[in-house]
Amino acid sequence: MIAQQVITLLLIGYLIYLIDSKRNYFPVPVILVLIGIGLSYIAFFDSVFISKDMIFEVFLPALLFTSAYQFKYKNLKDNIGIITMLSTVGLVLTAILMGYGTFWISEFFTPLSLTASFLLASILIPTDPVSVTAILKKSKGEKRITDVVEGESMVNDGTSVVIFTIFLGMFMTGERFSTLSFMTEFLIVSAGGIVIGFIFGFLLKRLIIVSFKKHELVMLTIVIAYGSFYLADAFEVSGVLATVTAGMMLSHELGTKKNYETVKHHLDGFWDIVIPMLLALLFLLIGIEATSYLSTSLWMFSIILFLLSILSRFIVVGGLVYIVPVWRKEFQDDLTATSLLTSSGIKGTMSIALVLWLEAEQIDGSSEMISLAFAVILFSLVLQSIFVYPLTTYLTNKHDE
Repeated sequence: MIAQQVITLLLIGYLIYLIDSKRNYFPVPVILVLIGIGLSYIAFFDSVFISKDMIFEVFLPALLFTSAYQFKYKNLKDNIGIITMLSTVGLVLTAILMGYGTFWISEFFTPLSLTASFLLASILIPTDPVSVTAILKKSKGEKRITDVVEGESMVNDGTSVVIFTIFLGMFMTGERFSTLSFMTEFLIVSAGGIVIGFIFGFLLKRLIIVSFKKHELVMLTIVIAYGSFYLADAFEVSGVLATVTAGMMLSHELGTKKNYETVKHHLDGFWDIVIPMLLALLFLLIGIEATSYLSTSLWMFSIILFLLSILSRFIVVGGLVYIVPVWRKEFQDDLTATSLLTSSGIKGTMSIALVLWLEAEQIDGSSEMISLAFAVILFSLVLQSIFVYPLTTYLTNKHDE
């Protein structure tokens, strides 16, 4: 990309954020993706593209770190059980349901192997809070559900990468699935990322004590956000969990020390400018990139997979909530919470990063999987975002009656 293209995309993004003030039924990311699809037909943007490396190395560290440090530690503490369960066990169970369902459904369209089906499922299971948390807040829905959705999406990004890499390795080498190997790699990669994130987070907390100048604090958080991610990646552990852990440790520090209000004000002042710019550029690029992969011959298959993803999440969320008495009492009433948690599981940045990762590997037989994944992600971004607000309003009003 050239500077003129980047500046033009940022200008478009700024105008959309400026104009779209309500963001109830159609949040900004969805509008940006649709505009990006339209821009892909303009010659000026022919050379514009987005890759897996760009998402992982440029966009994700900043987005994840900011989400983590701005997520109140009290909200994490109050919901740590259900957030952890949904983002680990829940994600694995969803992948299993999606994988077997995809394998069975593919027999009626384009047959996929079981490994390919699970690989496709691993792309479609992570959730993205960007498109939905603002909707939940504006609809005056359950605050705790908003907290759970936001917290789950931060942690399950790391889980989904581990699951994806395991199935990608199986797909490339033809290896058979091993539960022991899966659990061993999952624990090593996850624990390694958390440890590195803890180290960076601890250093950040200590350095904040001696760094109260605005520019020093901002530079410090940039180094921590990207440094923890890159170092974890170098050690082949989860960079996502490293960055999220460092951000959560900062959230804990800012939330427990009243004299850090000025610190948080300085940090928010910087990141609240940078993040909308990154999101605008990211979602416009997603729309531009997706266009070339949208195949009309796969639309029906994609729609069914989209519905399968919703059904799989509903079954898993409802099941996990039901088996824990405390959660059953708090979340199971009239299935309102389960329905909201299900509808809020919109696919986004991480799913795009994983499908571009698959594209970068240039594996024979993966083109249809890439097209299917892009189509399902777009359906999720657009359709789920449209219906989250009215569904949330209806269910919460019904619950209050």
